[in-house]
Amino acid sequence: MDVLDNYSGHTDPGGPAARRELDALTITKLSVGPMDNNAFLLVCRATGEALLLDAANDAERLADLIGSGATRPELRTLVTSHRHADHWQALGAVAGMFQPHLIAHPIDAPELPIPMDELVEHGDVIRFGQIELEVIHLRGHTQGSIALLYRGSDHPHLFSADSLFPGGPGRTWSEPDFWSLVADLEARVFDVLPDDTWVYPGHGDDTTLGKERPSIPDWKARGWVDES
Repeated sequence: MDVLDNYSGHTDPGGPAARRELDALTITKLSVGPMDNNAFLLVCRATGEALLLDAANDAERLADLIGSGATRPELRTLVTSHRHADHWQALGAVAGMFQPHLIAHPIDAPELPIPMDELVEHGDVIRFGQIELEVIHLRGHTQGSIALLYRGSDHPHLFSADSLFPGGPGRTWSEPDFWSLVADLEARVFDVLPDDTWVYPGHGDDTTLGKERPSIPDWKARGWVDES
């Protein structure tokens, strides 16, 4: 698989992956499936152990991303961010190929196609190799949606799944869910993380908290929009 090393936060559907190298971690982003879902392969540079966030689609492309042979990373952990089907179409296939430890939030886990090995709550820590990811529960897009936070030596890196995108919160299906998501984003993300936090959403391009923070009053003024 082609992998671009000039990471910009943009990937094209069906195109090459994009890799970002941090001091202790590499982050590789790949767009899969017809809905431009982002799958993220995180590899501990010290140990070669890896975590995949959202086996969303295209199991063979995900397998190609992980690679083969003695030099490939060891996929130890697979996290599913939430229950929506576009985020787990390749979950069973990838789990069968690599036998990783499967993780999700307990509210959404029962609707996933295969059982999870571990259920995580807000504030839990997921470890692989020498890397720690903090679990942030963001209620609204689904009630069991989680984001993952890596506190890098450069700045924080937030994998927000479908809870935060460039331009605002993820889609919600009721006014209470919208306000729940906005409240969680404020209390658990914007109020505690700096502007240089890099945000990796579940679809499309990346952003930063600094780019999104000035728009919070506009999100509230607009309120919930019924997109059904």
